[in-house]
Amino acid sequence: MIAVITGDIIASRKIVSQEKWLVPLKNLLSSWGERPKEWELDRGDNFQVEINNPEEALKKAFEIKALIKKVTPLLERKKISTIDIRMSIGIGGKTYWGETIKENNGPAYIYTGEKFDVLKKENVTIGIKTPWQDFDEEINLYLKLAGTFMDKWSVSSAELVEIVLKKPNATQEEIGSQLGIKQSGVSGRWTRAHIDKLLEVEKMFRKKIIPFLQ
Repeated sequence: MIAVITGDIIASRKIVSQEKWLVPLKNLLSSWGERPKEWELDRGDNFQVEINNPEEALKKAFEIKALIKKVTPLLERKKISTIDIRMSIGIGGKTYWGETIKENNGPAYIYTGEKFDVLKKENVTIGIKTPWQDFDEEINLYLKLAGTFMDKWSVSSAELVEIVLKKPNATQEEIGSQLGIKQSGVSGRWTRAHIDKLLEVEKMFRKKIIPFLQ
């Protein structure tokens, strides 16, 4: 079993300097695997990445979301980034190993493609498809609800989320030191970003998916 994340940057062409999001995204994906075997960018604002440990897939999707949402908006008075991201997660088998990720095939690749095709129609920015229908229904409900606050993350909220996901054991004092703000400031951002809810969704996903992978 593997996971495959397919993503598309929303409104990317509004950003004149594509490097603002492109370079950080490349760096993140490069830290997870080798290009082009395990990840690739396509047509500038589309990407696909293969995750060998499916239980890590949702956390990694959240990391990508935070990375994109922290891109500085075009208008300084705006707090929310000009761009966003749409992602589908497919979990399943892999039946063909090509020289590049574009050549790979198997249920995980089929599922991520099928889910990605219906995200706009479903009016959500993140969704999942697996061989297990009941699992999909439950997790997609959680993701739909989480999307109501993730899509509204401010740049400062996204910066905090990124740190929390990468350093889950860091204290608010340590996070504040990294961000250059007081602990009370971290606490306020924590609440506004709904981090506790986000972590609960990720924890539940992990709890539900592991039995299927054993």
